Amino acid sequence: MVKIQPENSAKQNIYFQLFFWTALFVFGAVRNYAEHDQPDTREMLIYDFCHLIFQIAGANFIYSVLIRKYYDHKKYLLFIIYLLLFLYFISVANRLFIIYAAEPFFVDYPQDTLLSIFTDLRYLLFHYSIPVITGAFIFISVMFMLRYKNEKQNHALLRKEKAELELQALKSRLNPHFLFNTLNNIYALSLTDSKKTTISIGRLSDILDYILYKGQNKTVTVLEELNIVDNYIELEKLRYDERLSINVEKQLTTPNTIPPLLYLSLVENAFKHGAAKTRDDVLISISVRTEATGSVFIIENTCPRISEKNKEGIGLENIKEQLKHYYGDRFTFRILHERNKFTAELTTPAHHD
Repeated sequence: MVKIQPENSAKQNIYFQLFFWTALFVFGAVRNYAEHDQPDTREMLIYDFCHLIFQIAGANFIYSVLIRKYYDHKKYLLFIIYLLLFLYFISVANRLFIIYAAEPFFVDYPQDTLLSIFTDLRYLLFHYSIPVITGAFIFISVMFMLRYKNEKQNHALLRKEKAELELQALKSRLNPHFLFNTLNNIYALSLTDSKKTTISIGRLSDILDYILYKGQNKTVTVLEELNIVDNYIELEKLRYDERLSINVEKQLTTPNTIPPLLYLSLVENAFKHGAAKTRDDVLISISVRTEATGSVFIIENTCPRISEKNKEGIGLENIKEQLKHYYGDRFTFRILHERNKFTAELTTPAHHD
């Protein structure tokens, strides 16, 4: 699952705000210093700091409350009304703070009356509201960019997690399906030959070990997959005896990787819909080739004619879905059924990105 770490998020927010407001304060102080011929640096910095306190409070309130609660929910009229009211009251509060809390400690100016403070809207707008709006606008713009970036990253993580969960679901459907068919093979064999049953159990043990451990990995090497395919074929040979002919051709020039159980599922499907469906001789041909550009797996098997009502079943459908999750559209999977021959050809990239 996508993990949310509130402590780390809070720390990042604190660090960002410290950097942002410090940078804004320094920029404003330098600009004010440059605009005056003989500025009183101490007085100027105190005034700038008093404005900064309310800029920080105003920007955070506008973004965290007004935008989140009203603008994001498309309540635009309420957002505008509350924004204007908030700007008026924070401007009044800022002026009251400067006149009655700050100025008595460093200047001896005559104090404005409360009536003047509350009613001189022009003075409030240009000396208090605009600085708050300016700081808030820059702050909110940056926050929107950061929010968009985080949402994009979270969306990508969620999509990846969704694909992995769906893939695990596919595997959970495939593994019992494969195990069920193999156990049926051993049961049928046990009715006629106990020695071959012992050999079959050993083969099955290796296959189950592969499914339980390698099968949980994202990828395995083609060589590892083919080793377990050989095991499976040997197990099937014990069941079909002379009427089964297997031809396997391997050209492994590069150590390519594939999703686990991919080739094994295709081979198992060939036996299920080929050898198991006829009493005649069965021919299964497997060709595997790995190159730097990708891997090619081709399997052909004789089979009885299939009517429109006789579908391939869960095996091939699971394989198609699994390939989509792993490779998107970067694979080809062709299925051809001509008379009594079934062919599946799969081409995948050399490695899973």
